[in-house]
Amino acid sequence: MPRAAIIQPDQSYTFADYFKLNFAPQDILTYFNVSLQRRSLNLPRYSGSLDRLTDLKTRIEESLPRLSLTSEMARREFLIAPVLTDVLHYTQATLNVEYPVAVSNQLKGSLDYLLQNDQAFLVIEAKNEDLERGFVQLAIELIALDQWIESEQTVLQGAISTGNIWQFGQFDRQTRGVTQDLNLYRVPADLEDLLRILVRILEP
Repeated sequence: MPRAAIIQPDQSYTFADYFKLNFAPQDILTYFNVSLQRRSLNLPRYSGSLDRLTDLKTRIEESLPRLSLTSEMARREFLIAPVLTDVLHYTQATLNVEYPVAVSNQLKGSLDYLLQNDQAFLVIEAKNEDLERGFVQLAIELIALDQWIESEQTVLQGAISTGNIWQFGQFDRQTRGVTQDLNLYRVPADLEDLLRILVRILEP
């Protein structure tokens, strides 16, 4: 079994450390007794009015040609944060930024964005715009969140984002299975679709 060589039980790991591990995602998750599958998720959409959508899309489209997206700070402040701010407007959820979590020596660190009302939703920014490695980190953070929060939520949901590309993931708390969505959502092209999914997940 590869797990002993991948995760050393006597070592300390932050969430960001899992992004750096050069091992197959399933091998990493196996250490936590979690399975991984990749398939298209048929995520429900919010059907109500999005009164800020046009303004949000206009602001993003105007800024993108003049914005250097080489820095993570730029992607977070100008692409991810505006989308999440509008989600708060529609859902009345609360947002914690750089939210510290410490479950164990192997499950600790800061969550980029944690949105909460009756549901919890996690968003992390993909370092170096690497969605694949970023998804492993998202999966690890969902596993930690499962042990950190008290909630009746049977499936924890989250997304990894480069700012202009989003990918969803889910963690089934009963079967201990992580699902990586095969669909990608582009900003601004798929902004309405993305926003309707986010709002529906956190709809009161």
